[in-house]
Amino acid sequence: MKNENFTKQCKLLMSLLVSALLLNPVSADETCMSPYMAKIIGQEDFVYIWTLGVEGIGDGQDKMVTVDVNPNSATYGKVINSESVGGRNEAHHSGFTDDRKYLWAAGLDSNKIFIFDVHTDPAKATLVKTIDDFVTKSGGVVGPHTTYALPGRMLITALSNHKDHGGRTALVEYTNHGEYIATYWMPTDDNLQGAIKSGNYADGYGYDIRALPRRNVMLTSSFTGWSNYMKDFGEVLADPEAMKRFGNTMAIWDLHTRKPKQILDVPGAPLEIRCAWGAENNYCFTTTALTSQIVLLEETDKGDWKATIVADIGKPEDVPIPVAFSISSDDSMLWINTFMDGTTRGFDITDPHHPKQVYEKIIGTQVNMVSSSWDGKRLYHTSSLLANWDKKEADNEQFFKLFHWDGKEMTEQFNIDFYAEKLGRAHQMRFGAYSLYGKRPVEKPIKTASLTVKP
Repeated sequence: MKNENFTKQCKLLMSLLVSALLLNPVSADETCMSPYMAKIIGQEDFVYIWTLGVEGIGDGQDKMVTVDVNPNSATYGKVINSESVGGRNEAHHSGFTDDRKYLWAAGLDSNKIFIFDVHTDPAKATLVKTIDDFVTKSGGVVGPHTTYALPGRMLITALSNHKDHGGRTALVEYTNHGEYIATYWMPTDDNLQGAIKSGNYADGYGYDIRALPRRNVMLTSSFTGWSNYMKDFGEVLADPEAMKRFGNTMAIWDLHTRKPKQILDVPGAPLEIRCAWGAENNYCFTTTALTSQIVLLEETDKGDWKATIVADIGKPEDVPIPVAFSISSDDSMLWINTFMDGTTRGFDITDPHHPKQVYEKIIGTQVNMVSSSWDGKRLYHTSSLLANWDKKEADNEQFFKLFHWDGKEMTEQFNIDFYAEKLGRAHQMRFGAYSLYGKRPVEKPIKTASLTVKP
């Protein structure tokens, strides 16, 4: 009863505050990988899960957990490795380098970036380097989030800054070996940096990033700053000023020059971005956390971009909070997870201007990430959103689940309880496979220009 009351109070508070925000605005998976990266188009062997440590559970540290997901393996559906990184850093997102040899994972609180070797032995993601000077090198950027592969580079979106811990932030570029290159601040009203402001806002917020190389375009979305995402969820909902500090924009960038070109109004905290794969499909999608809508982002005949709300997700008045989604490799489906009701929904997007919900299933009391295999037959789910935003007590399930999709129904294959395994809060997933490297693990250390990798 206590948990039910908590959920009802959260929904009511958020509904009221989202309404106020809109009247007075301020501001995972194989098919979402960088187009510069080789894809696993067959059966993946492993899933690497970036996991938040919990005090009193296991060693209490954040860790990269490796699960065997090859059905022909003797350890199918089992945890086969866990690499702890020291402390609790608010483990959140991770991404491969373009050669897919290293997996970068970020901490939203400590601002540390952990680099794992996943090619020497793909069954054991091994920590080989920690970047601990991100804030100073970047010029005050806080909250590294998406680590996105460009040729020989990693481009990192962030959520905040060290001056006021608000939402104004930047993109930060590194080499694949972890050497700082440059910082690109998000355009704001007081510094548009040459970008065209096509709506009411230029809030300078950040969250996710995707690239369309054939159009020389990058797209970024927006969320909220450190002062909000590190605060208890209930406190954020109950604070009208905190609710004003969410992003209402997306930016269009020149991919080659890293210069912002256009700022779009997308009210309601647009989070993840998923772009179509078809060679002629010059469009992407995002979902809004606060208003529970699907937004289509598309290039116009004039060469600029526009954002259009094309569908609701569940009942927006119930505030389901869409948190993660996946696009199928044939651009026919979106799978969208909503945190508050623990549900995944499948939308037919064969007509991207008119998505239609065709499937719905409850995954757990809460659910966050969804990751799809390239062939669309396997959908993986994890449970944790943020350490201070996850549900309480019995509703705070922490899991990693695999479902098979046959085009009509999802069937659970296995479920790993991350609390029972003493691992922590399962967050984001990335896939691994021996086939990427054409060999089994080597038996001696490999040295690169700046990383020493131990088997």
